[in-house]
Amino acid sequence: MLFEKLFQKNKGKKQPKEKVVDTRQEKPVVKTDKTEKPPKIAKKQEKAQTNPLILSSPHVTEKATAGSGQNQYVFKVLENANKTEIRKAIEAVYNIDVVYVHIINVKAKKRRLGKSSGWKKGYKKAMVKIAKGQRIEALTQ
Repeated sequence: MLFEKLFQKNKGKKQPKEKVVDTRQEKPVVKTDKTEKPPKIAKKQEKAQTNPLILSSPHVTEKATAGSGQNQYVFKVLENANKTEIRKAIEAVYNIDVVYVHIINVKAKKRRLGKSSGWKKGYKKAMVKIAKGQRIEALTQ
């Protein structure tokens, strides 16, 4: 009889499964008040802090000093700096308006001295054009 019940075909009717009751002791559940909301995590600040350390040094060459007559200045910058960070750093440090920023990655070069060979470090430089009538005094001397 039991054997017939187990293998009896279900004719379109699904029988509800029995719930298994766990007899082990459960940990007490602490109910929290749903009206209290968890404290919000502080979002990032709206205005990003400008880091003047992005600018390593002014790049002083004959070509760079010739560009200062056209309000263009060249700086060595950190490898991970991008155009917006460079713009904000120059505007903060020199208190001027930046028109545009161009970035050039200078590759490392192989150098030899006798039998020993090595590498000259590569760097990133930024060409910056500033608004007419403004100058960076420290670089034009």
